[in-house]
Amino acid sequence: MCELLAMSANVPTDICFSFSGLMQRGGNTGPHSDGWGVTFYEGKGCRSFKDPMPSAQSPIAELVTKYPMKSEAVVCHIRQANSGKVCLENTHPFVRQMWGRNWTYAHNGQLKDFATELAVKFHLPIGTTDSEHAFCWILDQLHLKFGSTQVEAEILFAFIASLAVTMDKLGVANIIITDGEYLFAYCSNNLHWLTRRAPFGQASLIDAEMAVDFKKETTSNDVVTVIATKPLTDDETWHKMKPGQWQLFRLGELVVSEQLMAKGSMVK
Repeated sequence: MCELLAMSANVPTDICFSFSGLMQRGGNTGPHSDGWGVTFYEGKGCRSFKDPMPSAQSPIAELVTKYPMKSEAVVCHIRQANSGKVCLENTHPFVRQMWGRNWTYAHNGQLKDFATELAVKFHLPIGTTDSEHAFCWILDQLHLKFGSTQVEAEILFAFIASLAVTMDKLGVANIIITDGEYLFAYCSNNLHWLTRRAPFGQASLIDAEMAVDFKKETTSNDVVTVIATKPLTDDETWHKMKPGQWQLFRLGELVVSEQLMAKGSMVK
């Protein structure tokens, strides 16, 4: 399967350190060699870098590790293809506009019968992956549920969580979605997160010989949350999400965490 990486921060922050570890899993320390992508937000704008080459061999990925683009919300993905050929249009993350904002989505997993079970009408896929098709289906459902007005975040993302459960029933659906302000994560079977805040310490990557002393790179007010399929460092405490759990972050802080139980009941 693929691997996900996302960041939510209260100040513009670069993701060079974490991405340097993730990119090695794209064909070097891991098998995810069927393309990669990353989207950075700057206000309501966003910029994306995508390449169907393995990230460990991609000159564009190398650029991302050396160009400290600072953002409060970032979504990354390295792909191991199981639905759709290896090409640029099938490379995550996918970006679409809705309610005057750029929405970014990345998915780890495989969905069966997605074309019939997740019928789309208004938002049509460009590529052929189950992932992009599911994203279009989510946007369709948001349009049908809420119309032309974006509702408050907790209502909106609770509804997205219910859609994630529907997707999860078709296979595996680890999901990251952001509108640039809020970052939503749904765990199907494998997702981890950590929040860095004062007092900051040193962290070392698992997949590359690289360490950072965050005390030298931050202020005492900084808050940065990183979400990844698997932990990227071996000297920090990562929290493993439970299957069926969803979390919502804003400016680095966890604002909602709910566990979806059997038959749709929820426990906070």
